[in-house]
Amino acid sequence: MADIPISYITNQSTTSTTGSATPAPKNQLDGEGFMKLLLAQLKYQDPNSPMDTTAMMQQTSTLSMVEQMTAMADDSAQTFALQQRMAATQLVGQQVTWADPTTGNATSGVVSSVSYTSSGAFLKVGTTNVPLAAVSSVTAAPAATTPATSASAS
Repeated sequence: MADIPISYITNQSTTSTTGSATPAPKNQLDGEGFMKLLLAQLKYQDPNSPMDTTAMMQQTSTLSMVEQMTAMADDSAQTFALQQRMAATQLVGQQVTWADPTTGNATSGVVSSVSYTSSGAFLKVGTTNVPLAAVSSVTAAPAATTPATSASAS
């Protein structure tokens, strides 16, 4: 069997004519790469001993299962992000406690609003944006509270 250059499968060259760096090759085989590999196998197979159709069907069904599992993982990540947003929203009006990253002291205050970034949910407590992951406890807000942050010893 003839040697198949890796650039045929990954569609990437190892040299650059412009002098710029080429993108790093992928560490995982995606659907497109799998299909190129399968086509290369079919193209360069020995006509006297062709590829077993059972093995080919097994490979394609494995690819299908991997793609479905990837889609399920994406759906799970989206569901988790939605659950985080809902949990953060329910904290508005509640008193939360977190460790101040600069001093390490336990700090608490009443959540006045929630914002969302690509890094996750942030709770607005007074003038401080607190990451949802940093919250260590949640209690009902005292009857007469101000949204200002107050330090407390724990």
